[in-house]
Amino acid sequence: MYHAMTYYMTAFTLPKWFDAHTHLRQDALIEPILQSQIDMGCYAILAMPNTKPPVSRVHESDAGEGWSIETYSDMIMSHGVIDHLLTPLYLTRQTTTAMIEAGAKSGMLTNIKYYPPHGTTNADHGIPMNDFLKSDLPKAMRDNNVMLNIHGEQHGLSGADYFDKHSSAEDVFYREMMPRLIDAHPTLQIACEHVTTKTAVKFVTDAPENIGATITPQHLLYTVGHLIQGLKYHLFCLPVVKFEEDRHALREAVTTPANTKFFAGTDSAAHTVKATDCGCAAGCFTGGIAPQLYAQAFEQAGLDLAQAMHQDIFKNFLCFNGPDFYNLPGSNAVFTLTKTPQTLEIIRTKGGDITPLPLGLGNNVIPWSIKP
Repeated sequence: MYHAMTYYMTAFTLPKWFDAHTHLRQDALIEPILQSQIDMGCYAILAMPNTKPPVSRVHESDAGEGWSIETYSDMIMSHGVIDHLLTPLYLTRQTTTAMIEAGAKSGMLTNIKYYPPHGTTNADHGIPMNDFLKSDLPKAMRDNNVMLNIHGEQHGLSGADYFDKHSSAEDVFYREMMPRLIDAHPTLQIACEHVTTKTAVKFVTDAPENIGATITPQHLLYTVGHLIQGLKYHLFCLPVVKFEEDRHALREAVTTPANTKFFAGTDSAAHTVKATDCGCAAGCFTGGIAPQLYAQAFEQAGLDLAQAMHQDIFKNFLCFNGPDFYNLPGSNAVFTLTKTPQTLEIIRTKGGDITPLPLGLGNNVIPWSIKP
């Protein structure tokens, strides 16, 4: 058992890290959101393609509709400097094997993102996993070393099939769809993004080494009880936070000393309007504070971050496992986490106000901060 009093003396230095799943949005929001990633020690980011229009082409010269990876990447980099920027191609009906082959050959295409149709924010361009499995696209990706990034929820479910104590859209996807995918394409590299259930954790743990997974701060910190007690809509994200047994499985996965498969991907998603006329926008904003929230979650899972061995476990998850899985060079730059309280405020931008997740839950102070 550790003693909380020792935490206020805790500070440790880490290599800058790779956020393997974040949303930089577009227009006036890009600059402040990108800056929030830089401020929390990111040297590399993977920026999601579910913009409006979607990032559904590789090169600007490619036929079809939507933004290109080329255009969106240039747009992002015009607002700030990041060492490594990865932008996946949004998997849509217009994705072809020729596009994959040419994109990979040019070096512009390294990842393709699967969204379940209508399964989350701006996911209405996605195709069903069954259609993807029947196509030649997985083979083209495998042959050209293009990674598949998966939002792992089964689409088209409703009611108790979608979310229940003993099953959910994620459970169904990892029980039924993922085994089919890796049986058909065992060497395809797959990042299972923002896993939330013990089912997904077990699948990734038991899978070959070419299968890894990101876990967000909110899924390590909270359960569905935190969401529905008072309907705290700032905690609403997709996949939704789950039950205690699921959170326990996630915490065990990231705090296991030998962990190499699970790594940081915040799924940080800014919304200037969370509560809408038709429901609630999905996404939690953790820009600027994700390492601090991860540290808080590791403490709650029982690690004493004043101890060097527990700091090493944390560093593996935050700083090393992700770059290793994505074959990115590590960073020589560092930042320091310290166990001193940080006060949070609404982020004012030209595109609207953004509320950090803890503040949206009524907490304007978090226990960890990044040392200037």
